[in-house]
Amino acid sequence: MDEDKTTRVTVRNITDLARLAGVSPGTVSRALAGKSLVNTKTREKIEALAREHGFRPNQMASGLRRQKTGVIGVVIPLGHDSRQQISDSFFMTLLGHLADELTREGYDLMLRRVVPEDDADWLDRFIGSGMIDGVIVIGQSDQFDRIEDVADGYGPMVVWGNHTEGQRHCVVGTDNRLGGRLAAERLIAAGATRLAFLGDTTAMEFAARFAGAQDIASRMGLPPIITLPTHLSPDRASEEIAQHLAARASQIDGIFAATDTLAALCLTELRACGIAVPGDMKLAGFDDLPIARQTVPPLTTVRQDIAAGARGLVDLLLRRLAGEKTESLVLPPQLVVRATT
Repeated sequence: MDEDKTTRVTVRNITDLARLAGVSPGTVSRALAGKSLVNTKTREKIEALAREHGFRPNQMASGLRRQKTGVIGVVIPLGHDSRQQISDSFFMTLLGHLADELTREGYDLMLRRVVPEDDADWLDRFIGSGMIDGVIVIGQSDQFDRIEDVADGYGPMVVWGNHTEGQRHCVVGTDNRLGGRLAAERLIAAGATRLAFLGDTTAMEFAARFAGAQDIASRMGLPPIITLPTHLSPDRASEEIAQHLAARASQIDGIFAATDTLAALCLTELRACGIAVPGDMKLAGFDDLPIARQTVPPLTTVRQDIAAGARGLVDLLLRRLAGEKTESLVLPPQLVVRATT
């Protein structure tokens, strides 16, 4: 006799129940919370499966509340660039500040780097592991919808990223569109009239920076900004930048790099091509990492207050752990003019 498959499945978390029901974890969260967004037939199926397997509504969240671990999970999704390294200067700077803030509040930090294409349930699996009290996601990558789904059923989560009107997950981050405007305004004020954006605009934060720069180019009556798609992994970025410059350098006189790391690599390649900065090419970055002061010449950039961002992430997460509903925190960017413009 064939044994009913459902009786052989162990349901430990929302991800397991979602797989059994053939729906997303977010749909399970909403169904068990009784939200009207889930149609009646689907909700009844999920509730029946939950009863059959002894899975109580909000079991995961209530379990975390009862059994504190003293650990906050920090996860970095790399859906947009699977070869990007956590040793990237931005990640290391933010992680350092986060570790300081969490330690001050009596928490340990558990770090995970994930490639979503290899694990579609990366976030549900982490929060359902029972090993953490709450989670900080660093960057939305190309995972906005996945994060939105989880936010519907899981409260103690805060995300470093770009804020979009109407989104459901709580974000801390810089006003990236405004930062892009500041960078473009500076490049244009320095004499650039044919701009390029260096970076991958599939990442939400980078897309907003590009859009802000394009706002200014359009307002000033300049040609559309050329995009130079570039990975963030150092082994690929330098080669791609060299290829972009070989093909496009004669068409542009100003480059806005999505990050200071990309700007520094670009500066090296410009020097190798014999292109003077800022004489022949104006260059601006984004972040104001320590490397921006160390390049030759020092880099004009848009500063985001990473230390304040880390404080905001931890403060909002602790408030959400206490049951509060919190608004997102959008930090103002600041233009830092140095010698590349």
